Amino acid sequence: MKSIRYSKAFKLQAVREVESGRWCAREVERKYGITGNGTVTRWVRQFGSGKYGKVIRVEKPEEINQTARLRAELRRAKEALADTHMELALEQAYLAVACEVMDQSVEAFKKKHAGGRHTRRSRATRN
Repeated sequence: MKSIRYSKAFKLQAVREVESGRWCAREVERKYGITGNGTVTRWVRQFGSGKYGKVIRVEKPEEINQTARLRAELRRAKEALADTHMELALEQAYLAVACEVMDQSVEAFKKKHAGGRHTRRSRATRN
C-alpha cells in the first residue's frame, strides 16, 4: 500500500484555498488529486483560522445544569456502591473470624442459618 505524505506548506495552501471561499474542500481534493475521505476538511480543522470546520456545541443553561447534576448523582452512586462493597467485605471477614472462633466452617454456618431472620410479626401465630 502506497502512503502519500504532504508537506505542511502544501496543507496550508489547501486550507487557504478553502478559507478564501473560492473552493470547497472536496473541490480542492479533486484539484490536487488528494485521496482519502475528508483529508482537506481535517486539515482545515487542524490548521485553519477557525472560520470553517470547527464544531461548536450550544447548550441551554438548564442543559448545562442537568449535565452537572447528573454527573454529581453518578459520583454519589459510585461512592455509595464503593461503601457497600467495603461493608460487605468487612461483614464477610467478620463472619469468617466468628466462624473460626466458634470452630465452624462458614458454609456450615450459612446452611444452618439460611432461613433468614424472623421477627415477632413474621412468625405464624397459634390460636
